Amino acid sequence: MKLIVVSGPSGVGKTTVCDRLLLLPSFERVITATTRAPRAGEQDGIDYHFLDRATFERWIADDRFLEWADVYENKYGSPRAEAEVILARGNFALLNIDVQGAASIGAGGIQCLRVFLLPPSAEELEQRLRGRGTDAEDVIERRLRVAREELARQNEFDLCVINDDPQRAADEIAAAAAG
Repeated sequence: MKLIVVSGPSGVGKTTVCDRLLLLPSFERVITATTRAPRAGEQDGIDYHFLDRATFERWIADDRFLEWADVYENKYGSPRAEAEVILARGNFALLNIDVQGAASIGAGGIQCLRVFLLPPSAEELEQRLRGRGTDAEDVIERRLRVAREELARQNEFDLCVINDDPQRAADEIAAAAAG
């Protein structure tokens, strides 16, 4: 079994597609650690591992992450031990991470399938970001600017999947993982 890395720009539907993959018995999610504050309804150890900056820095120093990155003024990382436990059970360890983190996993020589999710169009991506209703206009504009840069990096991935239908996208990823 291997590590499955699902990445793409903010708003492309990574979480929705990953949620579909997690309905399959062979997929388990590696819970990301972050220094950002929990959003309403999020629980530590279920949605994220919420760490203070000092603890996160200590984890970096102790090499406890497969990858980590600074994203929108917060740190995010994928705990190594969690992925190893999932892989030892013989399951796919699923990472839902940003493009920067996926690039560092690829550069680190870790065996994985790196999947880049694409929006059906740039217009659809903007609609999704605005439709969330959670970000201020300046944040949306920054996310769109970063998304254009990230979309230019799609050729660095093993598989590109258009997320025009989350179930179809999940099925395509599952087939590639099993193949």
